Amino acid sequence: MITLENLSRGEALRYLGGANAEPDKKMLSLLDECEEQVIRRASPKYLYTPLDLPCSELEAGNDIKNHLSGCKKAVLMCATLGADIDKLIRVNQITNLARAVVLDSFASVAIEQVCDKAELEIAEKFPGYYLTFRFSPGYGDYPISLQKYFLTKLDARRKIGLSVNESSILIPSKSVTAVIGLSENPVEQKRRGCAVCNLRKTCRYRKRGEHCGF
Repeated sequence: MITLENLSRGEALRYLGGANAEPDKKMLSLLDECEEQVIRRASPKYLYTPLDLPCSELEAGNDIKNHLSGCKKAVLMCATLGADIDKLIRVNQITNLARAVVLDSFASVAIEQVCDKAELEIAEKFPGYYLTFRFSPGYGDYPISLQKYFLTKLDARRKIGLSVNESSILIPSKSVTAVIGLSENPVEQKRRGCAVCNLRKTCRYRKRGEHCGF
């Protein structure tokens, strides 16, 4: 079971576009409140399943084939913060938009931290293998429509209440699907980079000459 004890404030500020600015007392108070609310309301869950490679259903597109090059197996995973976080953000979008934005930022930080912890637990299940970084549908030419394939293989709707709509959007929204390659040889942990991101043309970090860290 994954728990969240604290969330990276620096990452939350980066999502908010204020990583280089010193928050005033009012903002610090808001950050404290929103971090506490997200931790309290989140219900982190994840699933994973290994697959033997090659797998034609999984390896759709050149980017994922390159990512899994040299891997004998792959792990499909999904993670979610649960529906209560979506509800928390929606309510505040009506009552307090500024708070909603900060809550959304902390929720984004939270789901990444959940995935990081899940990845560490998954790694312990496969001793002797080297893991690639997580690669998600929507990166580069990897079809976002594969969200449905991931969730079906993981039986995610029944097990953790995670589903996908006709537009391939995950529900609850603060959720992630990803594939991790398992190799018997060391793998180069390259940063994912802007080239494989579908948001690169509109990314606020790129506009400021920054990088999101992925």
